[in-house]
Amino acid sequence: MDTKITVTDASVPTNSNVGCPSNGIVSSIQSSVSPSVIASSDATLGRHLARRLVQIGVSDVFSVPGDFNLTLLDHLIAEPGLKNIGCCNELNAGYAADGYARSRGVGACVVTFTVGGLSVLNAIAGAYSENLPVICIVGGPNSNDYGTNRILHHTIGLPDFSQEFRCFQTVTCYQAVVNNLEDAHEQIDTAISTALKESKPVYISISCNLPAIPHPTFSRDPVPFCLAPKVSNQMGLEAAVEAAAAVLNKAVKPVMVGGPKLRVAKASEAFVELADACGYPVAVMPSAKGLVPECHPRFIGTYWGAVSTAFCAEIVESADAYIFAGPIFNDYSSVGYSLLLKKDKAIIVQPERVVVANGPAFGCILMKDFLKALSKRLKCNTTAYENYHRIYVPDGQPLRSDPKEPLRVNVLFQHIQKMLSSETAVIAETGDSWFNCQKLKLPKGCGYEFQMQYGSIGWSVGATLGYAQAVPNKRVISCIGDGSFQVRHLA
Repeated sequence: MDTKITVTDASVPTNSNVGCPSNGIVSSIQSSVSPSVIASSDATLGRHLARRLVQIGVSDVFSVPGDFNLTLLDHLIAEPGLKNIGCCNELNAGYAADGYARSRGVGACVVTFTVGGLSVLNAIAGAYSENLPVICIVGGPNSNDYGTNRILHHTIGLPDFSQEFRCFQTVTCYQAVVNNLEDAHEQIDTAISTALKESKPVYISISCNLPAIPHPTFSRDPVPFCLAPKVSNQMGLEAAVEAAAAVLNKAVKPVMVGGPKLRVAKASEAFVELADACGYPVAVMPSAKGLVPECHPRFIGTYWGAVSTAFCAEIVESADAYIFAGPIFNDYSSVGYSLLLKKDKAIIVQPERVVVANGPAFGCILMKDFLKALSKRLKCNTTAYENYHRIYVPDGQPLRSDPKEPLRVNVLFQHIQKMLSSETAVIAETGDSWFNCQKLKLPKGCGYEFQMQYGSIGWSVGATLGYAQAVPNKRVISCIGDGSFQVRHLA
């Protein structure tokens, strides 16, 4: 069945990231043919799930086959537009879905019951920490085995089918256990919708005997998939902008700092729009590298307390007002909670909440709405950037290496820097690469991803596969933890 994505507002261009509809627009997915009875071989749970994945923008699923999911996989790969990418183990399949979601806006993996589910669990926890909508699909026990007190293989030897489910409850925003066909349609659609709305992983377990069985709920073209848009409280928005503008317009040398939640708020463009309008210097927190274009004329680097890039901390910490968009102040990003910042100088903008100068808090306000509205209220002030420009000293060049001497890290990363362009993307592993990759200067259009909040060792290997599969025209550079690197390019 040929499908196409449409939006209800024809004046707005279609966003290729279908998991992230623009604010104020109801994103819907409609069949290009009128409702008609589908052939019985297609009117199955497995094909319905496959169609839904294609409709939300997933064209690749990362899987490890097992006897509980074999039939389901057959039906998934029978769907035009959906490709199965086999992985060496479930953990890497989960990491790959994570990397895929970073580029496409949503990812999916398919594993088998318990032995596969508990293996992929760590990757799903990482996706949860990074606010990535990953749909984790598990081939579950035969529906006839529920309530029989039977012991199944691939388990720990107890007649408890809920062990895997209970583990996933803490690292997913919704869990669906599909062991009958009557409510399968509703459970699958609710799970997928919740993943996209919350930008978090979900868990879908499907009994192994159900994917191939036709059912009347799947016998017609699916009802168009629709996500109701989130909207800001208009009165609250106006009040928040008024309060923030009053603080910032009185400041002598204000600055802007981007945080990692710019991604989940889909507010990177609004952040740049504000930077263009106000004239403030622009920095990013380490976990937000790649979310703000470093080619911006007033970009001053990474703010990371005592380990910031050169001269960035001096400008941020000496400011008399700062606006942080989407920050996460954990022990890593705050260098052991040592940042020299004062709450009464800070405007903290979260995806749906604004706190002004440690005083009034405003809820039900979307970050991108706030940033766009604020850009129209601020006076242009370039004082802080002029101070940065006055004290800035360009980086020196590392000494040339003799061919026989050990390779130094600064020389290695000088070579990596020369490889970067708009056609590349960098995947940085936890460890040394975290710190060294922060010094890279990303050209316009160069992708950059790393997992700072969860910091799972080995994440970059699977994530490189997923990211490269999502953007086959990019050259993906994977920097692993000891400072070495690999290059992956999928044409």
